[in-house]
Amino acid sequence: MSVWSEEAAPALPWAGPAWHAGARLHQVIDRARAQDRCALAAYLPVGYPDQITGMDALHLLAQSADVIELGIPHPDGMMDGPVIQQASRTALHAGFRMRHLFEAARELSASSSASLLVMSYWQPLQAYGPERFAKTAADAGIDGVLIPDLPVEEAAPWLAAARASQLAAIPLVSPRTPPDRLARIVAGATGMVYAPATDGVTGNAEPISAHLPDLITRLRGLTSLPVAAGIGISTPAQARTAAAWADLVVIGSAVIRRMQASPRAQVAAAADVSRQFAATLRTAHLEQGDGPR
Repeated sequence: MSVWSEEAAPALPWAGPAWHAGARLHQVIDRARAQDRCALAAYLPVGYPDQITGMDALHLLAQSADVIELGIPHPDGMMDGPVIQQASRTALHAGFRMRHLFEAARELSASSSASLLVMSYWQPLQAYGPERFAKTAADAGIDGVLIPDLPVEEAAPWLAAARASQLAAIPLVSPRTPPDRLARIVAGATGMVYAPATDGVTGNAEPISAHLPDLITRLRGLTSLPVAAGIGISTPAQARTAAAWADLVVIGSAVIRRMQASPRAQVAAAADVSRQFAATLRTAHLEQGDGPR
């Protein structure tokens, strides 16, 4: 049996189709704006490095991050660099099953005000069943899903499933996308739009892309949805740069690297790096003044 095709977890009584798509995501971003700062999202594959340690890390990440991005482990993610690929394989080897995603979401929803997103490639969702996944995810308290390898030409079934469960469908866009196609992608988006902060896979050592300001400006002309910047944001300085343009900055490899460097204190290491980035974003506005956002 596939790790992505188990029986669905039981629904929560308060969740479901009545939940407005992206409502909690917008609430945490609006709260950050009211505090004159960019919001922070922290990514971690569910079950990394194992279920207990990973869950403890997620709880602590949620204390300083506005958004938790729950990764569905995949052994060969096309936009994942070596750090996330290794973490995903570790989680799969440790026994990740799809039910663990929903269990993690229910725990975090009950204990935190952070918005919960899922980052997944299409294969796991297709194997689980798009409609079934969307409903179970929404019932578990998940606010939206990013699927980086699902082209807009093939996205209609997923968009319909997400819409039916009031789950935000978040696209990853590219600065090289032609204007007509970019407009089509953004037209189907709910919740927010995700822009690559660097030119490369996750965890790369590239500087913030020179294309990022122009891309976000183009997106602002197409939608009123918040814009997130992620992929390759490895240092607080890079987060500060991206925060001048984006509504939300996403970190992932930086968290995992710190956990890998502290094998005897992985949970504390994850919490420390999230707090460090959050502190940077809280003070960034003092240096930037009235930024482009």
